[in-house]
Amino acid sequence: MDVKDIHVLIKIKVYKFLLNSIFVLILFCIDRFSKVYVIQLVEKTNVSEIYLTSFLNSYLVWNSGIAFGLFSFSNEFTYNLFTALIVLINLIIIYLIVVTKDFRKYFFLLILGGSFGNLFDRLYYRSVPDFIDFHIGNFHWFIFNIADIFITVGVICLILAEVLYKKDINE
Repeated sequence: MDVKDIHVLIKIKVYKFLLNSIFVLILFCIDRFSKVYVIQLVEKTNVSEIYLTSFLNSYLVWNSGIAFGLFSFSNEFTYNLFTALIVLINLIIIYLIVVTKDFRKYFFLLILGGSFGNLFDRLYYRSVPDFIDFHIGNFHWFIFNIADIFITVGVICLILAEVLYKKDINE
């Protein structure tokens, strides 16, 4: 391998890094836009619940816990501990993105984009704005946001990939 080949490989790696970063940035921006839009709408109208359809509402709640409002924390130490854990998990996901050589990389990128959106909120607002209220009759699912959708779809796709592909797909 000569210097020219090494230069081409570096260019390819930088190009892939930039594409992956742009994908994560787009997901992050979609999430931020949706949250800022809902927050501003609630501030303008003083209405936190908007009925969209017979099964879907927009209802702004502030989640200081983790996924779907679980483990809401009033204790600052616990909140900071879970935030640090989320940062560590993001670093692990970044490592998995770097080492994964197949289509599963995009599922990790989905998870990372959503996780960055929620992490930003935890750091900026000290809680995450959730606003999608899916329900059937009087049964309401946990209220969630766009970042949660990205994370959930990424995790479900990873699980399906593991179930459907028995052999090691990294090789």
